[in-house]
Amino acid sequence: MFEHIREDWQTYDGDLSRQGLGVMLVYRFGRWRYSISQRWLRLPFSFAYRILKLLSQILTGIDLPCEVQVGRRLVIEHFGDIIISGDTVIGDDVVIRNGVTIGLKRTGIPGAPVIGNRVDIGAGAKILGAITIGDDVAIGANAVVLQDVPANSIAVGVPAIIKPRKSTRGAA
Repeated sequence: MFEHIREDWQTYDGDLSRQGLGVMLVYRFGRWRYSISQRWLRLPFSFAYRILKLLSQILTGIDLPCEVQVGRRLVIEHFGDIIISGDTVIGDDVVIRNGVTIGLKRTGIPGAPVIGNRVDIGAGAKILGAITIGDDVAIGANAVVLQDVPANSIAVGVPAIIKPRKSTRGAA
């Protein structure tokens, strides 16, 4: 847990005013409490986590349950209106901006998105259903993604249209 917290601290440049850092600290604490095997020992930590999570939701407008599988160096770039379903899997070096929803397509239908590494999610984007977002994908602002997005692609529009990402490597 402390290794991840140290890395989160560096990711957010140690700036406590960035709401994403506080949310990540609460998330890491929530994940850590599951490492306590005896229920009666875990109970006070679970109670503390629930209070901290509620406070972080109220203060930041960001809902990141500890059931989400988050990779390393997740950056929650802006304040507010971010909802992530508990079944979601998020890779390394992902950037999430305000107004993003990542979750179920319909209530009662299981299956949340799997987000790859180095994905940049624009403000207001909605990623819904049991879909996979590949590595090095950019999702445009206000895009509604309802289908798989292959690696090295861009998803824009409502519903999202997937386009190959132009390489900037080797350009003079």
